[in-house]
Amino acid sequence: MQHHDSSVPSVPDSLVVALEALARRAGSAILEVKRFGIQAEAKSDGSPVTAADLAANAVILEGLSTLLPGIPLITEEGDDGPRVLANPDDDFLLIDPLDGTREFVSGDPDYTVNIAYVRGRRPVVGIVHMPETGLSWVGDSRSAPHMAWQIDQTDDWQMIQTRGAGDALAVLASRSHQDPATEAFLKTVRVSELVRRGSSLKFCLIAAGQGDLYPRFGPTMEWDTAAGDGVLTAAGGAMLDLNGQAFLYGKIQEECRNCGFMAMGDPRLAATIF
Repeated sequence: MQHHDSSVPSVPDSLVVALEALARRAGSAILEVKRFGIQAEAKSDGSPVTAADLAANAVILEGLSTLLPGIPLITEEGDDGPRVLANPDDDFLLIDPLDGTREFVSGDPDYTVNIAYVRGRRPVVGIVHMPETGLSWVGDSRSAPHMAWQIDQTDDWQMIQTRGAGDALAVLASRSHQDPATEAFLKTVRVSELVRRGSSLKFCLIAAGQGDLYPRFGPTMEWDTAAGDGVLTAAGGAMLDLNGQAFLYGKIQEECRNCGFMAMGDPRLAATIF
């Protein structure tokens, strides 16, 4: 478990502050579209897309062109996908301008804006913003000590960290993607409570010490998980693949598709799971 040294300044740097503000602007664009009603269309893969996804994407792309010019960028709403990456070991950005479109379309508040900065195939900065509540979660593990924050609508940055796991675990699971493998896994661990939430919020709740484990066996894409992974890892947690190995990004051959994973607040849980 990570403990923060109170003598170390806990102030986020200017890039992190600017990225959080950018995610917040994208959230405002989503809410503006929502005021006029939501029409969802199906993309080629059958997943929904709305004008809000595209509006948020445009805000983020414009902001990043100023903040981080020249850094390759993969966004869910882009056509280039992993082709923008010559080398996955280089720095790049992963963007999901509206994670949880199904929730958004159904009127559920559990959708988020996700921005992640990837270095060495791991997200070293993660920004997750929830437009409906005005909350953001931010993680920065570019240098020691790693730090994570929860930010409210008044721009109050409060440091967060994960909690140690007890004998029974508070498990977070997907609300809209329930699968037999997850149900089977849940029978193998002691569960104190099972909370179903949408989007990348599950990572953030664990990062803030409000849960212990998020198991995922079904398919996700890199932009779905990178920002939440970045928040969780900076807060003292761990994200591992189903073999217990480091969870890597920039999977060009797989078109940025993820394998299953275990996201945990207490890295010591890995010894009992794998």
